[in-house]
Amino acid sequence: MTRMAARTFAIGDIHGDLEELEELLSRLPALTADDTLVFLGDYIDRGPHSQAVVARVRELEKNGPMKVVALRGNHEDAWLQVIDAGWLEFIFPRGNGCLETYRSFAGKPAPTEEESPDKRELESMSKGAFFPKDVVAWMRALPFFYEDEHAIYVHAGVKRVGDGFPHPREVKPQRALLWLRDRDFFANYRGKLVVFGHTTTRTLPNELSTHTPDDPTDLWAGPACIGLDTACGKGGFLTAFELPARVVYESR
Repeated sequence: MTRMAARTFAIGDIHGDLEELEELLSRLPALTADDTLVFLGDYIDRGPHSQAVVARVRELEKNGPMKVVALRGNHEDAWLQVIDAGWLEFIFPRGNGCLETYRSFAGKPAPTEEESPDKRELESMSKGAFFPKDVVAWMRALPFFYEDEHAIYVHAGVKRVGDGFPHPREVKPQRALLWLRDRDFFANYRGKLVVFGHTTTRTLPNELSTHTPDDPTDLWAGPACIGLDTACGKGGFLTAFELPARVVYESR
């Protein structure tokens, strides 16, 4: 008897939107110990519930029943840089959503888009001092990529080296896997399927997508990679992709 391939469900960038996460999870089929749930990173910033999203992902890691892999995103990576060495250039732009994260972990109401941090808030944000120690330890332990029989999963992508694209395990420093936005990768990568987030699908080259090209906000399916950042936490929705069946699930 031929063994059925185990299912993997990859979920794109959540960005502090607990409601979209819960809605998406409710639309997935019942998961078992044979299944894997892969989060592509960026659990925090922009949306109003970063603390609750982190707690929910960690609860799923602990209690299953499926295997859960939570990857590091560039926003987790950025906050670790803030904690380790300071990075005001990341904190200041309101579009990065750092004040939303601070307010969420501080148990305060979410700010308006026009609102700026006060002096005390900015001091705490500038050092990432509001993050609980266990959350910081969790962020430090998040892997940079994951691979199974179906695909390679990474937050942002892989930059070309010479005539080809290295496997993520060969990329040094691995932080480069979290920050890439390069049309060369989206258009020209060939090889084992790569599932990524980070770059919103509405900004990817829509003419290359074979999945609902009439809707540029939808999942992006390029020649050898799948983009899942459908702008959750930024006015969009959350998307999951099931392999090997290639079924798409949405929170909208």
